[in-house]
Amino acid sequence: MSNRIDRRFETLAEAGSTALIPFVTAGYPEPEWTVPVMHALVRAGADVLELGVPFSDPTADGPVIQQASEHAIAQGVSLCTVLAMVRSFREQDDTTPVVLMGYMNPVERYGHAEFARDAAAAGVDGVLMVDCPPEEMGSLRECFGEHAIQPICLVAPTTTERRMESIAAQAGGYLYYVSFKGITGADRLDASALAAPLERLRRHSRLPVAVGFGIKDPSSAAAVAGLAEGVVIGSALIEALAGAESAAAACAAVASFLAPIRVAMDNDSP
Repeated sequence: MSNRIDRRFETLAEAGSTALIPFVTAGYPEPEWTVPVMHALVRAGADVLELGVPFSDPTADGPVIQQASEHAIAQGVSLCTVLAMVRSFREQDDTTPVVLMGYMNPVERYGHAEFARDAAAAGVDGVLMVDCPPEEMGSLRECFGEHAIQPICLVAPTTTERRMESIAAQAGGYLYYVSFKGITGADRLDASALAAPLERLRRHSRLPVAVGFGIKDPSSAAAVAGLAEGVVIGSALIEALAGAESAAAACAAVASFLAPIRVAMDNDSP
């Protein structure tokens, strides 16, 4: 079943453009700033928004996102809060895809069917559960399918061909390729090494591929844009938010950070 993610990537493919997918942690720096920041990211050139659901025990997040999550949790941000943020965002923007990125524990507590129902009603288009392997995805994927929510799946450099096939069979929307072994925010991206694994991945799936981890600036984003259908940038963006003293300042910070990346990616497009 098609949703906003599918339509956005189809439009971008027709235009020969690469999706810019910024990640921000919901509730950071302040919960009431999240929705204005989401709108600012769209105005600065974002094609898809990844909204991090704060979680106390992350496994893939580096210190920047961990600290942002801890800060948000201390201010009472929960999965219910995040859904309310998406609902508020949808009051003004009914076209930009929104993907929630987080961990299974809050969803298990919420209930698979209930979460899928409420997420769809809020305007969520995709969900990426970092710690949910394809073998454990059956019930959740079925619930997502009933509400046209796409299950976004991670693929790592260590993923075998057989496992790529298994993941591709479960995934929807786009595949998130982790550019290197490690956690978010690390600085060891080698764009030249991406071509071969992305080619292998495309043998197993026709879904667009977005690359994340290690993308920090216009040059790294442009390098990846020449190889993938999407570029995900998170830790560096959250760092740009640090120190903002108002919603307006936070919006200005993300716009100043993201706009040059959008330009660099567009200049790299054929």
